[in-house]
Amino acid sequence: MIAIGEYEQYDGLGLAELVRRKEVTALELVEAAIDRIETHNPTINAVVHTMYDIAHEQAEGGTGDGPFAGVPMLLKDLLAGCAGQPLRNGSRFFRDHVPERDSELVRRYRDAGLIVLGKTNTPELGITGVTEPVLFGPTNNPWDPSLTAGGSSGGSAAAVAARLVPIAHAGDGAGSIRIPAACCGLFGLKPTRGRTPGSTPYALWQDLVVEHALTRTVRDSAALLDATAGPSPGTATSPPPPKQPFLEHVGAPPGRLRIAVTEGSLLGRRIHPDCERAVAEAAQLLGELGHDVVPATLEHIQWQAFAEAFVVMLCGEIRAEIQQAEAKTGRKASFADFEVVTNALGLLGQQHSAGDFVLAMRTMQQVGRDIILYFEKHRIDALLTTTVASPPVKTGTVLPSGLQAIGLEWLARLRLGGIMRLAGVDRQAAADSFEFAPNTAPFNLTGQPAMSVPLAWTDDGLPIGLQFVGRFAAEATLFRLAAQLEEARPWAARRPRLS
Repeated sequence: MIAIGEYEQYDGLGLAELVRRKEVTALELVEAAIDRIETHNPTINAVVHTMYDIAHEQAEGGTGDGPFAGVPMLLKDLLAGCAGQPLRNGSRFFRDHVPERDSELVRRYRDAGLIVLGKTNTPELGITGVTEPVLFGPTNNPWDPSLTAGGSSGGSAAAVAARLVPIAHAGDGAGSIRIPAACCGLFGLKPTRGRTPGSTPYALWQDLVVEHALTRTVRDSAALLDATAGPSPGTATSPPPPKQPFLEHVGAPPGRLRIAVTEGSLLGRRIHPDCERAVAEAAQLLGELGHDVVPATLEHIQWQAFAEAFVVMLCGEIRAEIQQAEAKTGRKASFADFEVVTNALGLLGQQHSAGDFVLAMRTMQQVGRDIILYFEKHRIDALLTTTVASPPVKTGTVLPSGLQAIGLEWLARLRLGGIMRLAGVDRQAAADSFEFAPNTAPFNLTGQPAMSVPLAWTDDGLPIGLQFVGRFAAEATLFRLAAQLEEARPWAARRPRLS
């Protein structure tokens, strides 16, 4: 039996190497992971469904010779279907939803040798940047359980940070890989649009969503992307395939990159001094590593127009999600089936016309085009920003509360979507949506790869993530840069107080 202290030291590739050398068995790794989950999950509430019997069967039956053969992992309980297991999407409405087959991404995980132990917590429908669903309750940050783990992949992030598993599935439609990576001190890469197979047969959130994982090390992320990259069956378009495996870029010299830097917020929100300082220190480090560091000049981009258009798009998508769920189940959703924010956004989605939706999408497309042109015109290899606007905040402080929550609840209960729009609820939502994470969503729009790197820490030991955005389909550049930063400022050995 592998000792718990020893299990915690290894990343996914390290554990797989132990299995290959027959120094440990897959079953022993599964037992070590289960022990960690049973010990620490009551505190952090990251795992909301366990699959221990299935994991035991897979470990005993053989896991093949994939790059992660025998390594335990967890799936986010959103999007990624696992045959015969619930997929609740953080919602009471989906409490009894059980997919009949694995999604394509889950199938590729199994082919890589990964063993799924369970599902992780997520906000309802992945809407918010914090993980506080009514269905399962909030996920707590391993570094300080009174703080948020971020979202929407907060359960996955907390599980990896607490060393329950070295790898957990995640998805990102507006920052949902990068935000929890920043909150939990992890490496989180959002790949290029279309790089990995989507778990739905349609382009979710107007093709803003992409799935990958949260890891402690850069090399685990790269190797997993090698194992899962490639379009879904039936996909007409996808980014060009990499010229060599992503893992080969980890440790390779990145060359002299031209990196633009902004210490502030792209969407005009206030940035915490610790995060501003972290960006400045990262910029200094990049210069010391030989990169060409320049100030970002992004003032010409219509960020506020983007924020307002994004909310119109989101309202339409949530309305469609509710209608589609009703059609699939043959059951009309009641107010009690969904949370206050979901009900409010869905009602607002009914108030916007098809023309409103198309105009919003055209606004977003124009902003996306301007961002891409900025990278091209100024020959930018990467853009550096803070990932979130502050170190992780107290649980319960990001979502509507008090009179605001009561007002939203009654407007939604009475189906007064028109009054909500007249009252400017959608405009307020545009202002509030990006308060905590003002720099992530624009790069879901452009489809560019972006990563959060745990380069900085507050004086009291809380993680601060730095976001690096690369050119379209240039994950290789980001992996080379991330590995260089990982060597210069190692983070994987840092352990949260929970451990």
